[in-house]
Amino acid sequence: MRPPPALALAALCLLALPAAAAAAYFGLTGREVLTPFPGLGTAPAPAQGGAHLKQCDLLKLSRRQKQLCRREPGLAETLQDAAHLSLLECQFQFRHERWNCSLEGRTGLLKRGFKETAFLYAVSSAALTHTLARACSAGRMERCTCDDSPGLESRQAWQWGVCGDNLKYSTKFLNNFLGPKRGSKDLRARVDAHNTHVGIKAVKSGLRTTCKCHGVSGSCAVRTCWKQLSPFRETGQVLKLRHDSAVKVSSATNEALGRLELWAPARAGSSTKGPAPRPGDLVYMEDSPSFCRRSKYSPGTAGRVCSREASCGSLCCGRGYDTQSRLVAFSCHCQVQWCCYVECQQCVQEELVYTCKH
Repeated sequence: MRPPPALALAALCLLALPAAAAAAYFGLTGREVLTPFPGLGTAPAPAQGGAHLKQCDLLKLSRRQKQLCRREPGLAETLQDAAHLSLLECQFQFRHERWNCSLEGRTGLLKRGFKETAFLYAVSSAALTHTLARACSAGRMERCTCDDSPGLESRQAWQWGVCGDNLKYSTKFLNNFLGPKRGSKDLRARVDAHNTHVGIKAVKSGLRTTCKCHGVSGSCAVRTCWKQLSPFRETGQVLKLRHDSAVKVSSATNEALGRLELWAPARAGSSTKGPAPRPGDLVYMEDSPSFCRRSKYSPGTAGRVCSREASCGSLCCGRGYDTQSRLVAFSCHCQVQWCCYVECQQCVQEELVYTCKH
């Protein structure tokens, strides 16, 4: 199987960082609250001049993508934010699965046609779409600003703090950044492109109109509306459901159009090809390994923490689990004191921890 095509996303390339390296790169400790864009809006202005160019050169991009990056101040930081967001969301959505989005030293998974690879392409393109739109509205990109919805003037939007997420600019730029569709006769390229666009569509489907009233005593004499993306956690949940119901595909040549099209494999004993996947379906080409044991695709599940009631049976692959007890400190008996703070005591309780056997 050949490597992913040149269209491979910048966010996906960054996502392939070893977990330890990613943690060091992003300052992660493993205890973060998994919310989109930590610090977005309070970040410093985009790097200028040589600093911006250097950031673009450090990213794993194609030559054409680096040229686009160098022409777009603020894009390098946005790509890094997208990688951060997609990594955290992937880890969250697969936290109870045998494969938990661990790519440390195992980026070969990106070269295969598994369901997990499909999710990585989709969540990476979704994160990049979401991050670009949010970066525009946060003023972190030089060449875009608020969503230009009818009746919404950018300066007034900034004044009221209702700057719309610019999904229109984001999707237009992303299509240019990824380049023209290529490999129409290559099944892997078709699959990757399909899953990439599933991620973009998932973000688009979460765009909503939000309104704010202005007037005396809270009256709605004037109403300002703007476009706002749903939290990325919702997009991640949608893509996880698509992963769970992903469609295995093969290919067939459309003689009329002269191009390769995706189809579900024919059923056993039938020569008729199966139905074509829907535009919103994630698609894959080959069955995933079990991910139970250490391999070139997974570190295995030995030593993973599990829930005795919910996940130990599946996560531990029938090997059983060990039980350990530990003492956990937490705040308790909290009271509000005048004025104005909360005073708590420190309590300790025993907690049982279950880990998969080796």
